[in-house]
Amino acid sequence: QVQLVESGGGLVQAGGSLRLSCAASGHTFSNYAMGWFRQAPGKDREFVARIYWSGGSTWYADSVKGRFTISGDNAKNTVYLQMNTLDSEDTAVYYCHARLGVSGKEYEYWGQGSQVTVAS
Repeated sequence: QVQLVESGGGLVQAGGSLRLSCAASGHTFSNYAMGWFRQAPGKDREFVARIYWSGGSTWYADSVKGRFTISGDNAKNTVYLQMNTLDSEDTAVYYCHARLGVSGKEYEYWGQGSQVTVAS
């Protein structure tokens, strides 16, 4: 059983920073990509950022480019999201997402969600 365990959410003032972490563990797997989505109240879940372990390429939603940075430690199967210059529009539950290969097949996994609240 693969698990994604998140940490690092919380309350921050507008203009502040937070760092989210997500570690994948459990069954033996191949780690293809990890990233973050978020869901604000009353809105659909949306893509935030992703990192591909092969080559290290990163992708961002336009709304977070220049403010958020995704990074990771492949050896630890851990991904980080450094969030700077936060504003109230960033308030949401942030979900870690992973595309992992298990027993020759690719699966998607989700973390439990971390609340990020930006106070204006």
